[in-house]
Amino acid sequence: MSQTTIQADVVIVGGGMVGATLACALGDSSLKVILLEAGSGEYQLPAEGFELRVSAITRASQRIFETLGVWQGIAARRISPYRDMHVWDAAGSGVIHFDSAEIGEATLGHIIENNVITAALYERLKAFENVEVLTNTRTASITIEAENASIGLINGNHITTRLVIGADGGQSAVRQQFGISVRGWDYDHTAVVTYVRTAKPHQETAWQRFLPSGPLAFLPLPDNYSSIVWSTQPQHAKQLTEMNDADFHHALGEAFAHTLGEIVSSGPRAGFPLRFFVANEYVKPRLALVGDAAHTIHPLAGQGVNLGLADVASLAEVLIDAVTQGKDIGALSVLRRYERWRKADSMSLFVAMDSLKRLFGSEHPGIRWLRNFGLSLTNKITPVKNHLVRSAMGLSENPVEGQLPRLSRGLPLQGRR
Repeated sequence: MSQTTIQADVVIVGGGMVGATLACALGDSSLKVILLEAGSGEYQLPAEGFELRVSAITRASQRIFETLGVWQGIAARRISPYRDMHVWDAAGSGVIHFDSAEIGEATLGHIIENNVITAALYERLKAFENVEVLTNTRTASITIEAENASIGLINGNHITTRLVIGADGGQSAVRQQFGISVRGWDYDHTAVVTYVRTAKPHQETAWQRFLPSGPLAFLPLPDNYSSIVWSTQPQHAKQLTEMNDADFHHALGEAFAHTLGEIVSSGPRAGFPLRFFVANEYVKPRLALVGDAAHTIHPLAGQGVNLGLADVASLAEVLIDAVTQGKDIGALSVLRRYERWRKADSMSLFVAMDSLKRLFGSEHPGIRWLRNFGLSLTNKITPVKNHLVRSAMGLSENPVEGQLPRLSRGLPLQGRR
């Protein structure tokens, strides 16, 4: 079989939500983009019920999808808005409530199944003449040289490109191949995920109860279903996934204090180990990392994929600006702007999420009193509370660039045709 060498400007390794969004962001530009997806690229909704993995898409991420022409495809499948968020401590009286109306927004965000997002992205990618999607394709080798990078594929073909982008998840082979170290730790917690139907309506509200064992979230889905994310110790998570439905419904109802009444029905259950890490380098010459390849955080605030989408908005803007200015898109001097931008924007969130996890995981009486007092006090100070929720929605300005990326503000990139 003859081998083929393909020429490209940008190769994105990993065709999940973040990688596919980046390909869309670079669509209709002067760059030749190749998206490598190890799977089939076919993303279907379950025949019945819901997908277990969902994302809490913030207003900033919604703007990105709207600007890229993806949101219409997402909304046409199925989405569930949440207009309120109710958070409380099971070990005390502390409570905080966020209301989208208080900050002049129609919603705080949307709960969307991951396959819904990815299916809409792949549908949109078909419209871009400068983007080629190679499915069922894996890399065999990547070599970085002064002027370009060479990617060997398992089918024997090669790609020559000016820039390689690792969007291949938390176990990123791209990151590992180039010896980029990470700092972080395992939480010794597992997230049990499923979906349930409750006797009482969820009221388009995202509910989160902090238990001594970890946070439990009920996230609104269509038809009065809720997506469940229950973070707990691995042994308890194993017990929860192996219970019969009746026992699980009882355990879940008790843990949630029957806030939405009895659990009427539930879907299949799965568990996912939780960890935190951040790559020590986001970029090298002709290489950049985005999404989970660069960082993973605890899901208690639902920020994981939104951080990845903010990476996309920032990197796409940096690359298009470089093209407009006649710069080499793979040069370290260009890519360092992206690294500074995202590290500055992300680090405060990393620290805050890890601190929250540890704060609410402590059973020390003094710390328990402090967190309950803090929750209740914050709930009463409207400016502070509104600042917190706007930050969680991705609407706060960036400490390095000053403004949010153009896509996060609902503005197209300058260099798109």
